[in-house]
Amino acid sequence: MITMEHVCKSYKIAKRNAGFGEACKSLFHRKYEEIQALNDVTFSILEGEMVGYIGPNGAGKSSTIKILSGILTPDKGTVFVDGRIPYKNRIAHVREIGVVFGQRSQLWWDVPVIDSFELLKDIYSIPDSMYRTNLEELTERLQLQELLRSPARQLSLGQRMRCEIGASLLHSPKILFLDEPTIGLDAVSKLSVRDFIKQQNKLHKTTVILTTHDMQDIEALTRRIIHIGKGRILMDGTLEDIRQGGENMDETIAELYRSYDIYT
Repeated sequence: MITMEHVCKSYKIAKRNAGFGEACKSLFHRKYEEIQALNDVTFSILEGEMVGYIGPNGAGKSSTIKILSGILTPDKGTVFVDGRIPYKNRIAHVREIGVVFGQRSQLWWDVPVIDSFELLKDIYSIPDSMYRTNLEELTERLQLQELLRSPARQLSLGQRMRCEIGASLLHSPKILFLDEPTIGLDAVSKLSVRDFIKQQNKLHKTTVILTTHDMQDIEALTRRIIHIGKGRILMDGTLEDIRQGGENMDETIAELYRSYDIYT
């Protein structure tokens, strides 16, 4: 279903010291620092798997998701998602994936949520029958009945995230990328989102890749963990492999970061 082999990705970031003089110098002699976001990343994920993709800030998680979703092109290596190269077959690819970024929205801010859903229907060219069926199912399972007629800006964070997940699944994607889907949510909203994701995987065999710092999300949703740090895959195993006898997952993960010298 998903294969990454020896993938590398780097960025050039402009650097300068503080002050007006340094700002003027940078107009003519700009200095850059190269950041290696991904360094020889290799893994594969089977259809229907739910995988936790964890690591500290700046580890390369979001860069991986952006490459898998076709937003970024790797510098080196090969990427295949359900037989497609994401960044070469973007139109066909986006019809088969759903993406939820916890800190970004795909809903139009000032219009009712249902209008955003209708726009997404046109963008993805969803057939009328599929759209009606999916909308009815998602509305019931995510409890969106009272939310669809409200503008996104008037919703609470938990309500908006339920709508974001619904929006990402309107076109029946085979793969769902979740980047911090429960960030900032209260306990009730987190449980609701987790239960829905588990149901989606069980009912539709949706492949799920979850990146998060919330280890309770990881424990509740995934069995397999891929641990990345400084752009390199450090561990690929089960929760038990990660836990290593520790009771508290947050403390266990923090100690794991320190052991690999990637603690930030």
